[in-house]
Amino acid sequence: QVQLVESGGGLVQAGGSLRLSCAASGMIFRFNYMGWYRQAPGKQRESVATITSAGRTGYANSVKGRFTISRDNAKNTVYLQMNSLKPEDTAVYYCNLYRDPQAYWGQGTQVTVSS
Repeated sequence: QVQLVESGGGLVQAGGSLRLSCAASGMIFRFNYMGWYRQAPGKQRESVATITSAGRTGYANSVKGRFTISRDNAKNTVYLQMNSLKPEDTAVYYCNLYRDPQAYWGQGTQVTVSS
C-alpha cells in the first residue's frame, strides 16, 4: 500500500509563491509517475504537473513557466514550487502516484490566492 501526505498549502496574495510537498511512504519502490492535480469548486480535477520515474516533467499550459515539479528520492518526496500565483490557481491540490494499473491519492491541501 502507498500513503501520500501533502503539506504546504495556505492563503497567499496574487503574485506570491507557495511550495507544496508530498511525502510518500509504503510500497513505492516502483512507479510510473507522480504528479499534482487540482480541483476548484464546481470544476473537474485537472492535472497540473507530473514527473516520471526517469525524471521527465510535464505541465499544464496554464502553469507553464510559473510552477516547477521536483523530486527528492532520498526523502521520497515530491514538491510543487508555485510562483506568480493567480486567483484562478485557487483549488484543492492533490498528490498522485501512478503505478500501473493503480493510482494513489493524497488527502489534498487547500491553496487560496487572493486578488
